[in-house]
Amino acid sequence: MDGPGLAELKANSARQALPPGREAAALSVERVSHSYGERRALDDVSLTVARGGFTALLGLNGAGKTTLFSLITRLFDTRHGRICVQGFDVSLHPSAALAELGVVFQARTLDLDLTVRDNLLFHAALHGMGLKRARARAEAVLDDVDLADRARDKARRLSGGQMRRVEIARALLHEPSVLVLDEPTVGLDVASKATIIDQVRGLSRARFVAVLWATHLLDEIEPGDQVVVLHQGKVLASGEMAEIIAAAGAADLRSAFRALTGTAPPAREAEEEGA
Repeated sequence: MDGPGLAELKANSARQALPPGREAAALSVERVSHSYGERRALDDVSLTVARGGFTALLGLNGAGKTTLFSLITRLFDTRHGRICVQGFDVSLHPSAALAELGVVFQARTLDLDLTVRDNLLFHAALHGMGLKRARARAEAVLDDVDLADRARDKARRLSGGQMRRVEIARALLHEPSVLVLDEPTVGLDVASKATIIDQVRGLSRARFVAVLWATHLLDEIEPGDQVVVLHQGKVLASGEMAEIIAAAGAADLRSAFRALTGTAPPAREAEEEGA
């Protein structure tokens, strides 16, 4: 039987040798490219998300955000470049990497005919979680997103914002160290959007969970966030918001985005409609 020392040795051997300083990265994407036929969707993309950090992946629709998420989550195989979650290469050690990863996709994925609790318990079973622990974790994560009182309701009875909060709870069920969310507020009203952003940021701080938050909405980004500007499959800038604004010689993030991409971000009216 494996003891703690042997388990730790196996974990360390599974982690591929990382460049100096990369050990602090919960998620690292190194020189990743991906094509659909002759169309290059991602071109030599690199980024890191620090442990407990919040990184906004900013790009318009078609920038390559969803393709990158498909590679991180192993929906697509990484053929060019390398992606690691807590040091585990997702191509070489997918089980170890995905065990550290919680995912909220852009498309809604709840079973509307199951209760909120049963949606979570089904997901827990897929992770090999025992029923006793699954029930305890379901109760805990629903409390985290302020939906404990809706556990017995069928998912179809929830609002769009509540469904998204259940999906966030589900992503946290197995206690991942990295949470990736692909346009999680699209289609939601302003109040629901604000609630979800606040809850994810709060959970990140409280649980020391690394967050990669993909968005095209500038008002979802705060001054202290790490920002990666992705445009037409290429990273045009990365760093704290203030660094990106200063490097672009701009007055604000909206102006910096325009200077970098040559494209205007959505107008505020469109942002508030979740466009």
